[in-house]
Amino acid sequence: MLLNLFQSLARFLVASIAGLFLLSTYAVAQVEVNSADQTALESVRGLGPSKAKAILAERKKNGPFKDANDLHTRVKGIGEKTVERMMQNGLTINNKGVAGAKTEKPVKDKSVKEKSIKEPSTKSKEKEKQATEKAPKQSRRSKEEKSAP
Repeated sequence: MLLNLFQSLARFLVASIAGLFLLSTYAVAQVEVNSADQTALESVRGLGPSKAKAILAERKKNGPFKDANDLHTRVKGIGEKTVERMMQNGLTINNKGVAGAKTEKPVKDKSVKEKSIKEPSTKSKEKEKQATEKAPKQSRRSKEEKSAP
């Protein structure tokens, strides 16, 4: 009984280690967008026949793609996120993989952000000033004294 337990445990450990080894050596096939044919492009997860045809047509018409930004601007129906996802799934552009997938976004200047904060209008400033200049409220007793002869 105890021997069967150890044998089962040993088989499980061997199978687990073998599975981890196989998963660690698994690599996504790299497909270069500028040299791939229709079948190779379709092998990339997230890239179907219509997008593959659009890529091939654009490449034939205007030449090879320079980078991820060039790909998504030239091919209709493929946005930045789609290009990034396809590059994570093995698509390369000029032998650049996922590291070159992200397109550069313009960096916003912090000084511009600070300027966009609304300053209080002059009307609201005047209201605040009037509120602080108002006479303090009179108590009920002082009001009664003034009204009494």
